[in-house]
Amino acid sequence: MARAASTYPMTSSQPPTNQPQPAGLDKKTSAILSYALGWLTGIIFLFVGKNDPDVKFHASQSIVFFGAVSVINIVLSIIGSLLGVLGIIFSLAGLAVAVFAVVVWIMAMVQTNNTGGARAELPIVGKFTAPYADRLANSVK
Repeated sequence: MARAASTYPMTSSQPPTNQPQPAGLDKKTSAILSYALGWLTGIIFLFVGKNDPDVKFHASQSIVFFGAVSVINIVLSIIGSLLGVLGIIFSLAGLAVAVFAVVVWIMAMVQTNNTGGARAELPIVGKFTAPYADRLANSVK
């Protein structure tokens, strides 16, 4: 004799994947938006999504990667402006860094969308940025 499905309790070992954040956004949207404006939205979502470790990780990863890209571009600009004609080389290097950052930015948002906001390292540079992102994410309570 078969029992009705309603007699078995529904249990889940994992929390729902799209828990609403304080701003009314789900996990996936919050994680994607943490990359939207680079380190700026990373800082915002580090604190807005502080109750979700995956959102904090994506926000921290955004801060670490895009912050490093910003610093590198500033240094290349300063060095390039001091070298006169040879500064063109540093300007081209800055352009290459910017194009690389845009490629990683697009890949990060697509990957975050595909994983539903779950924790995932950045494409290409994830193994370098993830340890720092973990430390930053764990420092915000």
